[in-house]
Amino acid sequence: MCNIHCLRFGEHNLTREEIAGKRIIEIGSYDVNGSLRTYVESLHPAEYVGVDIEKGYGVDVVCTGEEIRERFKDESFDVVISTELMEHVRDWRKVISNMKHVCKPNGVILITTRSHGYPYHGWPYDFWRFEQADMAEIFADFQVQALENDTEEPGVFIKARKPATFAERDLAGIALYSVVTNSRVREIDEDVLREYLTMHADEYRLLERQTLRGKARKFLRDTYWRVKRS
Repeated sequence: MCNIHCLRFGEHNLTREEIAGKRIIEIGSYDVNGSLRTYVESLHPAEYVGVDIEKGYGVDVVCTGEEIRERFKDESFDVVISTELMEHVRDWRKVISNMKHVCKPNGVILITTRSHGYPYHGWPYDFWRFEQADMAEIFADFQVQALENDTEEPGVFIKARKPATFAERDLAGIALYSVVTNSRVREIDEDVLREYLTMHADEYRLLERQTLRGKARKFLRDTYWRVKRS
């Protein structure tokens, strides 16, 4: 998923030279309300692989972010894209590490995610909020080329380039703000998480219905345009 601000960030920060003839992977590619894929494919990559946890629009491979490195070879993609995913991933360290490893030397990672103050949106879960300082620390082993806040709602965007000689930084000591604990923590206790999810079960069901309606509208719209073109 991707809002208008993350679309603009991607368009401003992913160049033709970085995309044309290159291999691209998008992690969390299910297109519910927008995607960078259309823009990126207009720059003629050699391959665009969309990965998500279930089948859907924009998904080529069903796979979790935690499984990326098992599914794909290290240093196999020139550009790694992830929009509005990281707040939903409980083991964010492993997913970030996987992104760094499947990215080729001199390749780039582009991420957009939410910051403190953005409301709970558990589809299917919602754990973390990232700030500029967090992203700078997380990508201290990369060359940060763009780092900015979403100007309309709490969020942060980053583009970082993998150095030719890469030494991965240990992220174990980093604490992030969690909407589950309402504090900065390194990990989320299982009992606390279970209680939180129970408390937000009604919100989850509402979000599920809203998302399914959005998917249905997108399916009808896409079907209309396919028929109109034929």
